[in-house]
Amino acid sequence: MNNAAHSVGRPIGTVYLVGAGPGDPDLLTLRAARLIMAAGLIVHDGLVDPAVLAMARPGTRMVSVAKQRSRHTMPQGDINTLLVREALAGNDVVRLKGGDPFIFGRGGEEAEACNAAGVPIEVVPGISAAIGAAAAAQIPLTHRDASSIVTFVAGQCKGLTEQDWSGLAGKGRTLVIYMGVATADAISEKLMADGLAPEVPVAIIENACRAEMRVLRGPLAGLASLVKKNKVISPALIVIGDVTARQDQHLRALALEYAL
Repeated sequence: MNNAAHSVGRPIGTVYLVGAGPGDPDLLTLRAARLIMAAGLIVHDGLVDPAVLAMARPGTRMVSVAKQRSRHTMPQGDINTLLVREALAGNDVVRLKGGDPFIFGRGGEEAEACNAAGVPIEVVPGISAAIGAAAAAQIPLTHRDASSIVTFVAGQCKGLTEQDWSGLAGKGRTLVIYMGVATADAISEKLMADGLAPEVPVAIIENACRAEMRVLRGPLAGLASLVKKNKVISPALIVIGDVTARQDQHLRALALEYAL
């Protein structure tokens, strides 16, 4: 990693906003893997798999800024300050995030803070949680017979009840909800109130791309009970739409064909 020159001759470090993907280290980009293995300082989220962190060389300084619902190890403003401070002190910083830095990863806020302070940044994209989870569960987010539109939303965003989600899910569409486990009941009620049929199929993908991954399926009306009954915990994604039932339909069709 190379340092840029400060305007007064002092070296400035670079902040690398790196996507760690959905969990499996094999799904890292080559650029991400090389930066992790060469890093002197890694600032990481709680969703980054320990196997990814284990790729760092001995002696790498690790700073956890893990976030959980209603409880942050470090507020976002302080994280921004940390990145800028370390870079201005001449340190390269690998800011490691689960999934992709610019999809519900607050990477945009951190990039803005670095740019405002004159700190050079590089964004290294990662396989997003939605793309990785859907692939691991063999759920095609688009399908010529089922969906040509995909929408990503956050289930814990501010003003959830005031938002208009009508048209985000339904025939020919797939809706992927991040951080929706704790608000599953409100989400299902909101979507049905906005016109989505109670029987629309949904899937919950928990711990995607990890050994303990689970895929749970049911109707939209039963989303909250599916979460509660199976004691689903984060990280988990909710996928809503006909694509979630494609695999089951295909297997049933095959079984019928061979039975004949």
